Amino acid sequence: MNWIQLTDINQLNQIRENSQDTPIMIFKHSTSCSTSSMVKGRLERNWNEEEMKHVQSYYLDLIRHREISNIISEQYNIRHESPQVLIIRAGEAVDNFSHFEIDYASVQKAVGT
Repeated sequence: MNWIQLTDINQLNQIRENSQDTPIMIFKHSTSCSTSSMVKGRLERNWNEEEMKHVQSYYLDLIRHREISNIISEQYNIRHESPQVLIIRAGEAVDNFSHFEIDYASVQKAVGT
């Protein structure tokens, strides 16, 4: 899986812009949470690069970049959870999943493959 590391607040503007043409997935991951690690691993094992080649997948380390997570929650009006996946299209969060709702099939359906 080709994660794009989300490490800078300025990337949020690029995400909003890119989402006009490309579905964006943001995975908010707590590196200190076993549930988050399990969900991330399951998503990565099931990810099909060919099917999802049109999706930009961002990875946000919540421990190191909590302020970015807070801005995302504010910007898209979605309560923070961890782990959490947001699907962004046309500058809007069109779907979000948390904890065990996060799986490849849910993401695949949300991005329209």
